Formats: sequence, structure tokens, C-alpha cells
Amino acid sequence: MKCVVTGGNVKVLGKAVHSLSRIGDELYLEPLEDGLSLRTVNSSRSAYACFLFAPLFFQLYQVATPGQDTLRCKILMKSFLSVFRSLVMLEKTVEKCCISMNGRSSRLVVQLHCKYGVRKTHNLSFQDCESLQAVFDSDSCPYVLRAPAKVLGEAVLPFPLALAEVTLGIGRGPRVILRSYQEEETDSTIKAMVTEMSIGEEDFQQLQAQEGVAITFCLKEFRGLLSFAESANLSLSIHFDTPGRPAIFAIKDSLLDGHFVLATLLEPSPNSQDLCSPELRQPAPQLEAHSTPNLDDFANDDIDSYMIAMETTVGSESSGTLPPISLSPGLQPPCNSEEEDEAEPELSTVPGTPPPKKFRSLFFGSILAPAHSPLGPSPVLAEDSEGEG
Repeated sequence: MKCVVTGGNVKVLGKAVHSLSRIGDELYLEPLEDGLSLRTVNSSRSAYACFLFAPLFFQLYQVATPGQDTLRCKILMKSFLSVFRSLVMLEKTVEKCCISMNGRSSRLVVQLHCKYGVRKTHNLSFQDCESLQAVFDSDSCPYVLRAPAKVLGEAVLPFPLALAEVTLGIGRGPRVILRSYQEEETDSTIKAMVTEMSIGEEDFQQLQAQEGVAITFCLKEFRGLLSFAESANLSLSIHFDTPGRPAIFAIKDSLLDGHFVLATLLEPSPNSQDLCSPELRQPAPQLEAHSTPNLDDFANDDIDSYMIAMETTVGSESSGTLPPISLSPGLQPPCNSEEEDEAEPELSTVPGTPPPKKFRSLFFGSILAPAHSPLGPSPVLAEDSEGEG
């Protein structure tokens, strides 16, 4: 594989790498007939991102050199990001970027041709890998929002950088509301600051959603795509469904195509009903005092359309099942859940601890929740006071 990027497209490529670095620690690079694909997925399989650069994006694009098979590789994100670390330097000094893949030495060579004849060569080691592909269908989502990335970028600007999740919903007007997500605190005396931004319907190119719908997703990954789309002056489309179903963020241009698929919070935001008018507010169904969510409640969901499809290389043996996932000890389901629920109906929790959040894994249908607290009282450890004077 060999490709050459020139002019301002070098900075566009660097911006895409910066956006992908907000999600995963590994970069899957695969040359296709439709263009060069850059993909990544986070460790919990709850966020997936893909950029596809069309052949016209490059000055030269060769999927495979004569006599060589098509290669696909996996490299560390930090290694590839180091090449495009300074976007200002790329814009001011780099005139051309050459990327080639050598299968014999397992090296990805990135060469930057700078001004005054300076050349910087980066030899990055890679591993042969299978094709990483998330199967999703944005047309199946009933709700669609599309607006210039600059409008959405200005809307998320007031939110703190430390904010983890944000709730997007439809209010009266209709108006699109972005609100900082706050977990329910057991201590009602604790009041946290809530930031809310409201955008009118006239600022959207398409608004196809009913009043009262709301989803909660991670803000960090959303900001990464917004930053890229805003720099390229593109519009961003948001396709979403009910809470717990993945949301698809898409950008499209004649030279590139980008998709971010993010998990949404399974439980609705405690303030999501405030988006509706008083006439449309309905009381949420109350759960029993000691009821716990069942892991099998999502068996009937159409999660198969969001499964990761791992395509093996040509000529290799492929199996019909996905590789097993090893859960950490804290995420393993209990062996005798029914007996333990009868013996200990209420889990021991620390006062002031927020309720556990449940993000559905996009591709394997699992529920990511904090580890269960051990049954029975937990010992309290304190430092010895002998040394105190």
C-alpha cells in the first residue's frame, strides 16, 4: 500500500487521527478499493469510530503494489498520533505526506516532506490483524438531527471539560436541549450545578424527532468528532433511538466519510422529563424497593445489527462465532444470583455513592456496571495513631 497526501489534506488527516485518539488505544488501518479506512474501538466496545478517505483525497493511492497482497494492520494510537502531534506544524511546514506499508518488515513508513527540503521519516511497527467493522444502519433510527458542526460546537462549549456525559433531548418549540447529566445522589442535600443549552429549530437543517425524547452519551467522543467536522466546515447528522440503543454520528463529504457509534445510557436521565411540556409529562414507572435489573432483559433487543463483524483475511479459516470476551472479576455475573437475592435482598453500598450507571456495549450486548459490593459488612481500615505526636 502506498498513498501520498498533499497540501491542506495533510492537516485534515491529522485532525482525523486526533479525533480517533479520543476513543481507542489502537488504530486499525486498512486500504480498500473505496479508499483508506482508519478505525478504532474502545476497550469496553461501547464506542466505535471510522474515517474513510476516498482515493480522490490523495495525490497517489495504491491499494497494493504489484505482486503483493492487500495488507491490513493494527498499530498503537500513540505511535501514529506522534506523527501528527502538532497540527500547526503540519499546516505551516509540511508540504507532502507519504504513507507506505511494508509487509516483509512489518513496518508502516510515514514520511513528511517539509519546506527547505527537510524530510522526517517515521518507521512504525504494526501487527497483521483482522478487519474491524461495526455493522450498523442509520436508516433504521427513527430520530434524526442534522446541523452545522459550528452550531453544535458552540452549544457544548459552556460544558466543563471534566463532564463525562451529556443529555440530548427535544423540548417544547420544538427546541433541541443539551444538558449536563448528573447522577442521582443519595444525599438530597447535595446540589450540583446543571448546565443547559437550548437551540432553536431554525438552526437545524433537519429535525425529525418528537418532543420529550432524550438520550445520554459520552461527551468526550462527541467533542472529538465535533472538532473535526467544525474544522472541515461540515454538517453533522445524529441518528438515535430510545435510551440504551446506540447513537450514530455521521459526517459526509465528497472526499471523506466519518461515522462515530456511541452507546447511550440505558436508564433515562432523571431530568429528562423536564424537556416535555407539563401536559405531556407522565410519571415514570416505579421499580420495587429491592428489584435489580435482569441481564436477560435485553435478549429480545435487536442488538445483532450492532455486532462487530470480524472478517478474517482471505485464505484463513473463519469461524461463525465471535472471539470470547474475558470479563474482569468485578463484571462476572454471580453464580447463584437467585439464592443470593433471597438471602441478601439489598446490596451493601457506601452512603453517598451514586447509583451504578449502565452503558450497553454496542457490539456484544453486555451491560457495563460497576462491580458488585461484597456481601456482608466490609472492614474499615485506619492508620495507626501511635506515630502521631
